[in-house]
Amino acid sequence: MDILFEQGPHLVARFCDLVKEQNGSDGVQANQFVIRRGTQGALIDPGGDLTYTPLTIELSRHLNLSDLEYILASHQDPDIIASLPRWMLHSRCKVAVSKLWSRFLPHLVSGFVASRAGSERWQDRIIPISDKGEVLPFADSEIWALPAHFMHSCGNFSFYDPVSRILFSGDVGASLGGEEGEVIDFDAHIPSMEGFHQRYMGGNWACRLWVKMVRELNPAMIVPQHGGYFASEEVKGGFLSWLERLECGPDLLRHQDYRLPLRKP
Repeated sequence: MDILFEQGPHLVARFCDLVKEQNGSDGVQANQFVIRRGTQGALIDPGGDLTYTPLTIELSRHLNLSDLEYILASHQDPDIIASLPRWMLHSRCKVAVSKLWSRFLPHLVSGFVASRAGSERWQDRIIPISDKGEVLPFADSEIWALPAHFMHSCGNFSFYDPVSRILFSGDVGASLGGEEGEVIDFDAHIPSMEGFHQRYMGGNWACRLWVKMVRELNPAMIVPQHGGYFASEEVKGGFLSWLERLECGPDLLRHQDYRLPLRKP
């Protein structure tokens, strides 16, 4: 676990090795994050079954699970939100996710519905985030959901903590096989990011719009859901400039990428 920020009643922590701890090399490395403000907690991209048990053990050292106010899901993938039924069963948290994906959550929580049938409407604990984003009240502060649509998912959000000024960017800036802590040499880090972004991001126009928004925000850190994070002005600037110029997704498609399969002789 890394403490990214701690000042007075405010704590931001990053859990970065729980998949490895659980199952060796099985599964993709993923980061989980908690923001604690006083006794209240918000958990960002908590993951699935690979992370649930070790995450609850680690989290309980810093937060009473009954005081978990939010689960914030940047998008709908299994490594983001597949553990949702357990969190809903064992805490009173609300779940904030894109309105595009909120209607699909019943496919994840059928076991929860069956076990708590008649006691509550689980839908009342879902916060569908509108496309333009939201400001979510959190203790005596707030958390911002910022649009990141087509930056890996059609309904996608980055989350921003205005106290620590940390931007949780989801899969934007994600890396596989590069530095796992603070990225010091951005140029050396690019090979661990490039293939992922070229395949999973929705085109350069979306990248440019997101970069423009983030530059206006001027966060102290940009912390992705996979791999290392960007903290120094030089590295943050290098990342944003690289992403702004990146051709990815549909930009790279050609006619030969859409063709009928050839029959084997």
